[in-house]
Amino acid sequence: MAVEKMALAKAINASLRTAMEDDAKVLVIGEDVGKLGGVFRVTDGLQKDFGEDRVIDSPLAESGIVGTAIGLALRGYRPVVEIQFDGFVFPAYDQIVTQLAKMHARALGTVKLPVVIRIPYGGGIGAVEHHSESPEALFAHVAGLKCVSPSTPADAYWMLQQAIHSDDPVIFFEPKRRYWDKGEVNTSAIPGPLHEARVAREGTDLTLAAYGPMVKTCLEVAAAAAEEGTSLEVLDLRSMSPIDFDAVQRSVEKTGRLVVVHEAPVFYGSGGEIAARITERCFYHLEAPVLRVGGFHAPYPPARLEEEYLPNLDRVLDAVDRALAY
Repeated sequence: MAVEKMALAKAINASLRTAMEDDAKVLVIGEDVGKLGGVFRVTDGLQKDFGEDRVIDSPLAESGIVGTAIGLALRGYRPVVEIQFDGFVFPAYDQIVTQLAKMHARALGTVKLPVVIRIPYGGGIGAVEHHSESPEALFAHVAGLKCVSPSTPADAYWMLQQAIHSDDPVIFFEPKRRYWDKGEVNTSAIPGPLHEARVAREGTDLTLAAYGPMVKTCLEVAAAAAEEGTSLEVLDLRSMSPIDFDAVQRSVEKTGRLVVVHEAPVFYGSGGEIAARITERCFYHLEAPVLRVGGFHAPYPPARLEEEYLPNLDRVLDAVDRALAY
C-alpha cells in the first residue's frame, strides 16, 4: 500500500500527475499554471514533465479558457481548467451555465463534456478583494453541473481523479485555507463514490454537516463539545450537487438535531436546501429546528475583518447550544 503524508495542495498535484500519466487526453489549462506552477503552486512541475501542449498557460480571459475547454472536450479531450481565484470565475459564468451545463442534456447524453473546473475558494488567508468568495451555491443551483469539495488530502487526491474520469462537467472547489494541511493519502486505495458523504466523527447528540474548509472547524467544535460531555457527529458532505441526503438523514435519525455549516452566506445558501429537505424527511425525528451557520448577507469584507465574517468555533458552538436547548 502506497501511503504518503502530504499537504492537500500536493495531493491535488499528485492526482493531476497520475491522471495525465494514465490518459494522454487529460490537459491542464489556466492562468500561470505552467512555468509558475499556479499561484498556490498546485500545478508545480507539470509543464516541465508533460510539456506546453498539455499544461497550457492561457491568456487572462476566463471566458476564453472555459470556452476553449468546451471545444477540447467536444474533440475528445479531458481538460482540467484552473480558475486562479474564486472571484475570477464570473467572467466565465455564461460559458459554464449556458453552454457547459446544458450541452450534455440537450444531446440526450450522446455528447460528452468531461470538463473539470478547479476553483480555489473561501477565505481565511488574508487575501485582497475578489480572492475569498464562496460561490458554490451559484453553481450547485444549475442543472447539469456537479459540484464537489474535498476537506482532506486523501479526498483531494481521489475526488479529483474521479471528477476527471466523469463524462459530466464537474466544478471542483478547493478550500484554499486548507491547501497546507497535511494528511495521509493511500494512492492504492479503492475510493468510494464521488458524491457520497462520509462520517468524519461519530456522535449521538447532534449532527454537524459541512463540506470543504468547514469540516476541520466542525471537528474542532466536536472536540471542544466533548470536553463538556456533548457528543457531536461530524458529517463531511463532500458534494454540494448532488447532495447525499440519505447520509444526512441517517445521521439525523440517530442524533435528532442538525446544524449545517458553510463559509458562504446563509441567505439562499446550500444550508437552506439541506434544512428544507431534512425537515421533510426527518420531521418526526427532529428534536429541534435545523440551524445554519455561515457568512453574512454582505460582500466579503477586507482581510482585517474576515475573522468576524467567517464561521468559527464560537459561532458554531453557539448554534449547537441553541439546538440542544430545545
